[in-house]
Amino acid sequence: MGNTDRIIRVILALVFAALYFTGTITGTWGTVLVVLGGVFLATSVISFCPLYSIFGINSCGRKK
Repeated sequence: MGNTDRIIRVILALVFAALYFTGTITGTWGTVLVVLGGVFLATSVISFCPLYSIFGINSCGRKK
């Protein structure tokens, strides 16, 4: 997983958390966003996304 991908995931996780904790989005959608934000944050911290490996996606730059 590339650095740009990791940064975008962290930003999205923070936005999702802010929307939920300020009460902008509540209920089922709020819960879904918090869980998705947690997944984004976890995958960015460990630098690995299981879906990327399943679909053969590589957001990391080419290694020389």
